[in-house]
Order: sequence, then C-alpha cells, then structure tokens
Amino acid sequence: MAATTVLVDSHSHIDATEFDADREAVIARARSAGVVCQIVPAVTAASFPALRDLCLTHCGLLPAFGLHPVYLAEHRDEHVAEIRTKLECAIAVGECGLDGFVDGLDWQRQIEVFRAQLLLAREFELPVVVHARRAFDAVHAELKRFPGLRGVVHSFSGSHEQLRQLLKLGFLIGIGGPVTYERAQRLRATAAQVPIEHLLLETDSPDQPGAAHRGLRNEPANLLDVLATIAELRDQSCEELAAATNANAARLFGARVSRLLESSPV
Repeated sequence: MAATTVLVDSHSHIDATEFDADREAVIARARSAGVVCQIVPAVTAASFPALRDLCLTHCGLLPAFGLHPVYLAEHRDEHVAEIRTKLECAIAVGECGLDGFVDGLDWQRQIEVFRAQLLLAREFELPVVVHARRAFDAVHAELKRFPGLRGVVHSFSGSHEQLRQLLKLGFLIGIGGPVTYERAQRLRATAAQVPIEHLLLETDSPDQPGAAHRGLRNEPANLLDVLATIAELRDQSCEELAAATNANAARLFGARVSRLLESSPV
C-alpha cells in the first residue's frame, strides 16, 4: 500500500470519552496513516458543544448532529430543535436510527425520534447517518417514507436482500472492523459484491476493533486494516479502493470532504 494513500473514515466517534487521555495523539496517528478526514456523528444533545468545538479545532474532523437510539432515555423533544440550530455547520444528520438489540428501549419513541431527524435531513437537504441494529425492516420502512433522502447505513451486516433494498433507495453502506474477521462470511461476501459506488469505509472508533486489535480500543488509524481486507476480497488494489470510496464520501457528504482530499498528498 502506498504511503500516500489518503482515506475518509466515514464513521468515527473521536469525541468519545475513551479518547480523552490521548485524543491529539490518536488524531496524529490517523493522519500519519493517511486518514485525512473523519465524519464525527453525535449521539446525544449533551455531546453537541464539545463535538462542535473539536471539529472547529481540527480541519480534518467534520461534524454530524443527531440522537442515537441507544441513548433514548436522554433524549427530549427540545433536543430535536437543538439539532436544527447546529445544522448550518454540519455535513449530515446523525447518528440516528433504530435499535432492536438493547433491551428496554421504547420502540414507538425510537421511531418518533428517528422520524423527526429524517424530517430535518429532508428540510436541510443533508444526508443521514443511520444506525440499524436488529431493526433493518423498520429502518427501511422509515427511509421509504422520505423519497430522495440520501445517506449511509453504517456498520451494515444485513442479508443480500436487505442490501438490495438499500441500494434501491440509493443509500450507501459503511463497513468497518468486523469485515477483518474470517468468520464474518456474510459480511465479507457483501464487501466483495456490493457495487463500488455504494461503499464507504469506517471504523466506528472507539468501538468495533478489527481482528488485529481484538479486545482493544479501536481508532481511526485502523482504517488501513479495513481497506486492506476489502481490497483483497474485491481483488482490487488498496489505491483503487481508497479512491473509489473517497469519491463516494465526497459525493455523499459534499464539498468539505472534497477539499480535504484535494489538499492532501495523493
């Protein structure tokens, strides 16, 4: 892999408390690895101010603002209005979506909060960063309510039919560390077969470390492992895959991503 390969991490929670002790070093390692752009989605309204300040301080970090379904107990109706006040500087709405894995989350309330964020994305003509864990059918039903909406379902792990449904909507899929595990056969098949124009690379740092970092904190520099694995699965060079997925990120998230890529060595 060429040392000058540049990459977009389409899903990084670099603002998370797990990075408080060494965040600057983590960002520096990412840049040294060629990760010149990180999309940083919020998860709660309480995180908005610090996330915004972090992204203003580092030109390679681009913010999205949203309310993650796992933190449903923290969300209030006024927090949706608060997202609205942040979207002038955002490149997406999210992380938002539905979660059927965590017990005790009010399903109808999840749908209400998700739907309110999709409305904002449509109004502001922004893409959405979507969480869909054990909730694909319901997420798909909500997305279909908003024809023309753009976005990415991050950490995709669904079936071929679910992939087909997302592609029909024009959505992209994000694939990260789990693809590096040999046992993840369905995900690896997806990574090999998905049309290249619908693929984004991600880490979901500090979560979902790859096989080489099992049990450790994940970080954006590890995107190189995801790139190498998917390139091998697709029988492509890392440079070709990086160029294609970077172009996808720029197309979805807009000019700020393009400028970061253009200003970096190639």
